[in-house]
Amino acid sequence: MDMQVKKKLGLKERYAHMTRGLDWETSYQPMDKVFPYVKYEGIKIHDWDKWEDPFRLTMDAYWKYQGEKEKKLYAIIDAFAQNNGHLGVTDARYINALKLFIQGVSPLEYMAHRGFAHVGRQFAGIGPRVACQMQAVDELRHAQTQIHTISNYNKYYNGFHNWRHWHDNVWYLSVPKSFFDDAMTAGPFEFMVAIGFSFEYVLTNLLFVPFMSGAAYNSDMSTVTFGFSAQSDEARHMTLGLEVIKFMLEQDPDNVPIVQRWIDKWFWRGTRVLSLVATMMDYMLPKRVMSWKEAWEIYAEQNGGALFNDLARYGIRPPKAFADACEAKDHLSHQLWGTLYNYGAATAIHTWMPGTEEMDWLSAKYPESFDKYYRPRFEFWAEEAKKGNRFYNKTLPMLCTTCQIPLLFTEPGDPTKICYRESDYNGDKYHFCSDHCKEIFDHEPEKYVQSWLPVHQIYQGHCFKPGTDPTAEGFDPLAAVIEYYGMNFGRDNLDFEGSEDQKNFETWRGEATRNA
Repeated sequence: MDMQVKKKLGLKERYAHMTRGLDWETSYQPMDKVFPYVKYEGIKIHDWDKWEDPFRLTMDAYWKYQGEKEKKLYAIIDAFAQNNGHLGVTDARYINALKLFIQGVSPLEYMAHRGFAHVGRQFAGIGPRVACQMQAVDELRHAQTQIHTISNYNKYYNGFHNWRHWHDNVWYLSVPKSFFDDAMTAGPFEFMVAIGFSFEYVLTNLLFVPFMSGAAYNSDMSTVTFGFSAQSDEARHMTLGLEVIKFMLEQDPDNVPIVQRWIDKWFWRGTRVLSLVATMMDYMLPKRVMSWKEAWEIYAEQNGGALFNDLARYGIRPPKAFADACEAKDHLSHQLWGTLYNYGAATAIHTWMPGTEEMDWLSAKYPESFDKYYRPRFEFWAEEAKKGNRFYNKTLPMLCTTCQIPLLFTEPGDPTKICYRESDYNGDKYHFCSDHCKEIFDHEPEKYVQSWLPVHQIYQGHCFKPGTDPTAEGFDPLAAVIEYYGMNFGRDNLDFEGSEDQKNFETWRGEATRNA
């Protein structure tokens, strides 16, 4: 009797069965009703089968692959905790970079998880649906591993305990939050340009490489490990982002101007978010990897320039804001650090003025700007602090309606003049930090008039605990807002010099050295 032996499927055939083989045409409802957002944005897709998967990875292989990484990651995290690795970092100033990360970046990973899970459901083609499903799981894993890793620092240092609430309410954290709120309330194709392309492909190296390199330089091996664990996923995400762009551009020439407008918008929105990273690189690392200017020149000007040269054959040009963003590399970090220093009473991080050697490093890295515009200011503030006149600005700054950063950045070509723009819409006036943020608003004002601006919420009385009476004699609005934020005044905020974090770190490390 002859036996029928089934041929073992090759990798390509197996992948097709476990992805393309899961798709079907609907019969009870028309496809347009099942996938209502496919045509919402004006993008024309003629053949979903033209989608080329950047990584032919099936879900069973995905779980096995990620499981191996988890074992290695958590073994290192456990070893770090058991050996008091938190005392091995350069000094306690570095820990504020981790505070900024858990407050401003880790929640974005979870928002990305939700975003990819949502938009994956909206695509009619099975290829991008499977890719988005895997990226959604990746992003959830990234949020979890970052929280688990950094939670070890929460046992010993201030400024970590209420990060989720701060992300939703505190002024400087509304910048990254508004970026993802904007993307998640867009259509599925714009979301993929915003997150999959502009952020993951064009700008992600300016986020993760400085943070993880900074962690390595400052002996924080647990953070380095979760960075490496995520980096292989990021490579897949970057390739997905590029594939989405090319797929849309190759499907129909009418897609080109729509995609170009999205690239213009999301490149600029991304650079505004990355101003927090620029500040971390130049001011918050005791041992610095490179300056923000150097990182921008490598990852944005060189790598990004090469990318847009490649996309030129589709009719895509560099983002409209590219030249202004390149000019801002000389000023971005200094201007934002000065603002964080001044508003240090309303932040969940500590700030400080750089020492003489650090200012010399900044002078060398920024020869055309630092000594001329910023060093005299910082030296004056440092001298005042020594006299006991450490200044905290207790006013509420005007915010940009689009990117939600205080109006602190300067005019292109004139770093001595603050840039102010405004638009009128339905009888109300809206303020912006740049021509590009104003243009984004003017294109779809109905969306941005709904912006949740922390300063406006404070003025409207929404950032006080129930029962607070602003009319009471001696009422301190800043103290009431800090209480609502759940910050411990004097422990989570104010100057690093003399802080509890600084004192504890020096005491604990001294004891560890003596015991050795």
